[in-house]
Amino acid sequence: MNRKPIFEGAASALVTPLNENGVDYPKFKELIEWQIEEGIDALVIAGTSGEGSTLTDEEHKEVLRFSVEVANGRVPIIAGTGSNDTAYAIELTKYACEVGCDAMLVVTPYYNKATQKGLVKMFTAIADVSTKPIILYNVPSRTGVNIEPSTYAVLAEHPMIQGIKEANGSIDKIVETMALCGDKLDLYSGNDDQIIPLMSVGGKGVISVLSNVFPKETSEMCHKFLDGDVKGAAEMQFKYIPLIKALFSEVNPIPAKAAMAAMGYCEDYVRLPLTPMEDTTKAVLLSEMRKLGLDV
Repeated sequence: MNRKPIFEGAASALVTPLNENGVDYPKFKELIEWQIEEGIDALVIAGTSGEGSTLTDEEHKEVLRFSVEVANGRVPIIAGTGSNDTAYAIELTKYACEVGCDAMLVVTPYYNKATQKGLVKMFTAIADVSTKPIILYNVPSRTGVNIEPSTYAVLAEHPMIQGIKEANGSIDKIVETMALCGDKLDLYSGNDDQIIPLMSVGGKGVISVLSNVFPKETSEMCHKFLDGDVKGAAEMQFKYIPLIKALFSEVNPIPAKAAMAAMGYCEDYVRLPLTPMEDTTKAVLLSEMRKLGLDV
C-alpha cells in the first residue's frame, strides 16, 4: 500500500493543564510549543491522559480547536473522540474534522462494553462520518472489552480506519492481528514498556505517556528502530523502564500530571474521581526523573 502513516515515531498522549477554574490555556499553549520544539512527531489531545472523560462537552471541543490553532500544521493533531455513546463519538468526530484535526483516536466503548459485532458496527458508524483517518484504541484494562484480531481484520477494510493503538499487553494477540491485517493497519504501542517489542512486529511507533516528560528521547527511541539501530533503540527502552514504572505506579494520568507539574507545565490538579498522587509514589517518580537529569 502507498498510504502514508498518520505519523511515525512518538505521539504524546498529552495531559490537559487544568485548575479549579477549568482549562489553563496559556499553560496548554506553552506545553504544546515545548513538545513541538522538542521534536515530538504528533500530539493526541483529550485522550485518557488528557482527561477527556471529565472535560465538559464545550471544553473537549475547545481543546481540540485550540490545539489545531497552536500547532498550525507543524505536527499532526490527533483528537480523542471516543465514547461509550456512539452518537456523542460521532458528534465529536465530525467537530474534530471540521476544525482541522488530522486524525481521530477512538477508544472501545467502556462500561456498557460491546460484542465484537457491536464493535464493528460502532467503529464503522464513526468512520463513516469521518473525513480524517481513525486510529482504534484497544485498552481492555480500562474498558472491559478487547478488539479481537479477526475483528481488526474486518475493520481494516474500512478506508478511514488506518491505525490501532494497542494496549492489551498481549503480544501473541498483536502478532496475530498483524498477520491478518499486514499493512492495512498501522500499529502503535499503547504501552511505554512495550514500544520496541511492538515495533519489532511492524509497529510504526508509540502513543506515549513517557513522551509528556521526554518527548525528544521517546521520538529518538522510535526513530532509532525505524532507522535500523535495533540495539540502540532497545537500550533506550531499557533506560527508561524505571521512569515508565513510576509513571504508571498510580492510574494514568495521575503520575503524568505530577511529573508535568514538577516541570512547570501545569498545576498538579486532576478532576475527580482522580486524586493527586500520593506522597510515597510521587517521591519515587521525582527521584527517577532526577536520575535522568531533570531538575525537579
